[in-house]
Amino acid sequence: MCPSEIPADDRYDDLIAPLRPVIERIGADALEREQAERPATEQLGWLVHAGFSRWLTPTAWGGAGARLSDLFRAIAEIAEVDPNLAHVWRNHFSFVEDRVHAEGTAFDRHVVERLGNGEIVGGGWSETPNAAGERITTTARRDPDGGWRVSGAKFYSTGSIYARWVTVMALDETGDQVVALVDAEDPGVTIGDDWDGFGQRITGSGSVRYTDVHVPDERVLPFATRYPYQEQYYQTFMHAILVGIGRAALRDGVDALRARARGHHNGTEVRPTDDPELLAAIGTVAARVYAADAAFVASLGSIDAVVSRHAELRAAGADPTSDELLRAGLERSWITVAQAQTVVTDAVLDATTLVFDALGSSGTFRSLGLDRHWRNARTLSSHNPRVHKRRIVGDHLVNGASPLDRSEPRARTTPRETADPGARTTPRETADPVTPGSAATTSS
Repeated sequence: MCPSEIPADDRYDDLIAPLRPVIERIGADALEREQAERPATEQLGWLVHAGFSRWLTPTAWGGAGARLSDLFRAIAEIAEVDPNLAHVWRNHFSFVEDRVHAEGTAFDRHVVERLGNGEIVGGGWSETPNAAGERITTTARRDPDGGWRVSGAKFYSTGSIYARWVTVMALDETGDQVVALVDAEDPGVTIGDDWDGFGQRITGSGSVRYTDVHVPDERVLPFATRYPYQEQYYQTFMHAILVGIGRAALRDGVDALRARARGHHNGTEVRPTDDPELLAAIGTVAARVYAADAAFVASLGSIDAVVSRHAELRAAGADPTSDELLRAGLERSWITVAQAQTVVTDAVLDATTLVFDALGSSGTFRSLGLDRHWRNARTLSSHNPRVHKRRIVGDHLVNGASPLDRSEPRARTTPRETADPGARTTPRETADPVTPGSAATTSS
């Protein structure tokens, strides 16, 4: 399902039309940039200049007022030419979404306007090494002279090398989680640019260290006030990039087969483009990409519905945390996105592998760069692994367990072989509740 095959949507079509020439321009040297591991700083600026950084900004604040479904579809189109550049926007738009749907203070509007002008936000949530259930070690302490002091180290800090700001998850003196909007140009901030993954190489996803960084009061926000559908946001953003990668693998596979001059002696035809087995290989790739696209698009409506309900409650001055309709929508969208994750991930990993069956040894030439599709897809797929999501979906369907009430595992303090066999407990009984979108469930 390529963009032209997705059901018509005038609102999205109007938004994306001025962006498509920019996306095409970005794709012109994307392969060469990725192979040289050259940051897409200039290309990021092109998107800002085209107004993309204002997509989630409300029209009343001078923005485009796009829906999350619009954003995700645009990210898929960008990822089709440059998945690294697409990934850079993940933490940025999350913070915009959070502030747009917060209290609507003067600070919220001010910061959203600055971000809309092109000041990019990077991520600073995850730490390594730390096991599930362990508390983060980054701290935010009150400064006697005013404001806060943030210290700690983060990893998987996607977008940091492009960022003017970084959102940092920390613990305050009482042990509560807070999110600090840190100035990346502060002298206490050290950006490592040391991402060691074999895919998504130029996303700036490595380490960032914070040493006694001063943060004003208005830029330290309680984590508990974050928008409640952030897990759905973060995961669907990954799906959008994966879908773009799948489309690119199909595009490049078709081009490579058309350019193939010689077949194999075990083939059925002299010309590779006439060989039904090679054509079937491309057809299989096309079917996998279609499945990924279809699952991705099908999941978007449930997210838009949750955003709409949350916005209605905020506008009415109601408490979103006590609304049963919102909770039902959050549960439904969580399950829908988790199901889409299995389909999208499996399909794109298959597509980026099976495409080589149509191409022979020449398909592995570095000049073609077809390996980048699998490497990037495999790297993205390792975020929030689908094996856990399948279990949670099954538990919901069989036992009625809500994904919103699931628990984090605790580190074992008693070796398995010496534990009391009569003391049987479940993870839900022994672990702290997982806050949807917490550092344990949301990776950069």
